[in-house]
Amino acid sequence: MKVILKEDVKKVGKRGQIVDVSDGYARNFLIAKNLAVPESKKSLEILSEQKAEEAAEKAAEVEKAKEVAKILDKTVLEFHVKSGDGGKVFGSVSTKQIVEELRKKEIRVDKRKIIDTYPIASLGTTKVKVELYKGVIGTINVHLTGSEK
Repeated sequence: MKVILKEDVKKVGKRGQIVDVSDGYARNFLIAKNLAVPESKKSLEILSEQKAEEAAEKAAEVEKAKEVAKILDKTVLEFHVKSGDGGKVFGSVSTKQIVEELRKKEIRVDKRKIIDTYPIASLGTTKVKVELYKGVIGTINVHLTGSEK
């Protein structure tokens, strides 16, 4: 019996996939637990509509991520750190501090999405890359200024 999966089922298939399983397994488990529906003309139409909606949502998310990437490219974050002779920096700026500074500017970025995860420990401007969506990468300019103490 061919069924359309409503959810991911281990060792059977992913959501939205059409799979061929035994009649008993389909009726007694997949359909009974609302994990799948029998394949029919109507269910195939619904599946195609759902896939079109998902594609539209994904396109909207990509566009939103591109807009945020444009904003990030223009953003410069200023950090003041203690430094010694010759520009030696005491401490560093972490990804957590970068995300907190972005939140102050009302830009929401998850710290796990920052590609360059190493702490910034040098004076001057450093470019930090952030993956906002799969394939959409924004760049933040982080500027460290030192004050000798």
